[in-house]
Amino acid sequence: MSDVRVTIHRDSEREERVVTLGTTAAALFEGDRSVVAARIDGELRDLAHPLADGQEILPVEITSPDGLDILRHSTAHVMAQAVQELFPEARLGIGPPIKDGFYYDFDVEAPFHPEDLRRIEKRMQQIQKQGQRFSRRAVSDEEAREELAAEPYKLELIGLKGAAADAAEGASAEVGAGELSIYDNIDPKSGELCWRDLCRGPHLPSTRYIPAFRLMRSAAAYWRGSERNPQLQRIYGTAWPSKEALKEYLEFLAEAEKRDHRRLGAELDLFSIPEEIGSGLAVFHPRGGTVRRVMEDYSRRRHEESGYEFVYSPHATKGQLFERSGHLDWYADGMYPPMQLDGGQDYYLKPMNCPMHNLIFGARGRSYRELPLRLFEFGTVYRYEKSGVVHGLTRARGFTQDDAHIYCTREQMADELDSLLTFVLNLLRDYGLEDFYLELSTRDPEKSIGSDENWERATEALRQAAGKQGLELVMDPGGAAFYGPKISVQAKDAIGRTWQMSTIQLDFNLPDRFDLEYTAADGSRRRPVMIHRALFGSIERFFAVLLEHYAGVFPPWLAPVQAVGIPVGDAHVPYLQEFAAQARAQGLRMEVDASSDRMQKKIRNAQKQKIPFMIIAGDDDVAQGAVSFRYRDGSQKNGIPRNQALTEIADAVRSRSQV
Repeated sequence: MSDVRVTIHRDSEREERVVTLGTTAAALFEGDRSVVAARIDGELRDLAHPLADGQEILPVEITSPDGLDILRHSTAHVMAQAVQELFPEARLGIGPPIKDGFYYDFDVEAPFHPEDLRRIEKRMQQIQKQGQRFSRRAVSDEEAREELAAEPYKLELIGLKGAAADAAEGASAEVGAGELSIYDNIDPKSGELCWRDLCRGPHLPSTRYIPAFRLMRSAAAYWRGSERNPQLQRIYGTAWPSKEALKEYLEFLAEAEKRDHRRLGAELDLFSIPEEIGSGLAVFHPRGGTVRRVMEDYSRRRHEESGYEFVYSPHATKGQLFERSGHLDWYADGMYPPMQLDGGQDYYLKPMNCPMHNLIFGARGRSYRELPLRLFEFGTVYRYEKSGVVHGLTRARGFTQDDAHIYCTREQMADELDSLLTFVLNLLRDYGLEDFYLELSTRDPEKSIGSDENWERATEALRQAAGKQGLELVMDPGGAAFYGPKISVQAKDAIGRTWQMSTIQLDFNLPDRFDLEYTAADGSRRRPVMIHRALFGSIERFFAVLLEHYAGVFPPWLAPVQAVGIPVGDAHVPYLQEFAAQARAQGLRMEVDASSDRMQKKIRNAQKQKIPFMIIAGDDDVAQGAVSFRYRDGSQKNGIPRNQALTEIADAVRSRSQV
């Protein structure tokens, strides 16, 4: 019997080992239940994969990113098996791993109900305990079609094998490129087939390797993500390497649900999305409008201090403008259909502000002495998002960008990027976000315009600017816009979720398309460099992020109501109204609760509204010209002179205190 020599890499260690021909990767890690697969010569493989001479082997642990994907993909298969056992008429769609979990799509006669999910989960637990073995076998296209003749969606995927499958939502997890394979779930005692599915793999050795899972919810989903295709039923689940990890994740979800901006928006009377207006189109109520105005006003002031000039542009424009910019070539799917005006002329709601800012730059001759020219606008844009991805304020169809476009010389570009990125990060910190990393999105050659030289120069300039901030830089290959690379500021909120915040895009292409020029010091005509920058991304989305970050407990400077007067009795209302008038005269936002509710209920109402300061007044306070403070944490201070009380509130607001 021949021997084979393999090399095992683990952490920083390297081990040469000689094994007999036919030895599998499982034998190399026997007894180590943390290893669930292997990367062999760079390819992920099942542990049952036989080894060949000269191969490089890396163990894949269940807690690693690859291991988590394999765990969740395997759990998706167990769920699909349970569904077909309980609902034999169910036809299979796709079942890939996703962030923190997995899903599987099914064609069934009726939507799943919560009771159905409980039954499916119970059956999954039985399959898990049974320890069914995941067994891979390669098949030809013809064999796959014969074995899966009753699964029309799988047959369609077989026809998509290769590059087309990678472009279909989740399809690459099923077929990918190269040979097809089917995974059989085998009963460990009888050796009988329990279930099968078309899948590229790899999978766990057996269902016993699934430590903890939970089914979360079901929803409708179009086959392969297209509204032109049949609507299927999707079941979402989550799986983790331990019961403790699952518990922590469920606790995290519970906390995230408490912070959901849609829920808080209704509870705190901040905004709504009326059905009469339409999905993804929000209206801000007075209190939400106050928060938004304060956010915008502070941003305006900081921009003025940094040399920005304010511009305004209309909400709609002729289609030729977006033909010139390239948006109709590269972004048409995200735009609303045109309106026919002026004898058949196409007008579009604008999805971007940049083409209009280019027209402002080009409206007259520009000198190098004017550069860098920083144009800023709170510009409302409209993007046609699919109904399935619209989500409150974080994914809307109409929203306002704090949009800036900076025109500079190539010699000014590096310094401008440095100062711009510093400005962006410091302003985000002023709003209470502190934990950042940067993401650099690079060119997709199939979805971009411009020369390789310009793209390389722009990408390197962004890379150098990012490096000076001392933050982690993560690459996003192919994620750039069609006109230039970008840096995205990724911020973590109070419970550790990452949100994409500011984006900075360097653009050598649109100045060419709009024939933008300035007169250089030597009298020659030159192209400016254009920098696109959205700091919040959108006001609505940033509002939602802050609302969830603070769980509705806005710091005093952002709170819609900074103080509320609570009289001990009706006789004390005029005294508090006079105090509130003094507060408003200093620019503070104070109300007086003069309702007929008892004092304790007024306190509870103020706590529910998360108001920073409760100003209580009774007989002793009136007699002393004082008030009593009650804070959001329940603590209290009594007998504070009125002027001192006003100073405390004003200082908390002025300092942008986070408490």
